Amino acid sequence: MSDFFAGRGTERVGDFSRFDATRLSETVEPLIAEAKGVSWYDTVGSSVDLAVARLCLLRRAKAGELSSTSGGDDAVRTILDRADPEAVAWLLTRAISYMDEQGFPDFVPGARLED
Repeated sequence: MSDFFAGRGTERVGDFSRFDATRLSETVEPLIAEAKGVSWYDTVGSSVDLAVARLCLLRRAKAGELSSTSGGDDAVRTILDRADPEAVAWLLTRAISYMDEQGFPDFVPGARLED
């Protein structure tokens, strides 16, 4: 084994996507609960940002594990289904805020009422 892989442990040998998806699933649920009510404007990397980022990484990992983008989406929905609905609404507000700040509505045909 090369030095590049030294120290990673045997549990990560093989299916990296499954390994990452399992770890992310375990860590993101408590983060979602912790993120409820936390502002994303005051601190970069707040618990709400971290929860959303880990949900994105979970989506990637599960999609890789299952070789399916819908598998990644399903994994995120499963986590969100188990979470407190108010915490999920808070995370969705963060996602909407980010999408708005990045100009998403300007690129969706029919989004503006005058269109």
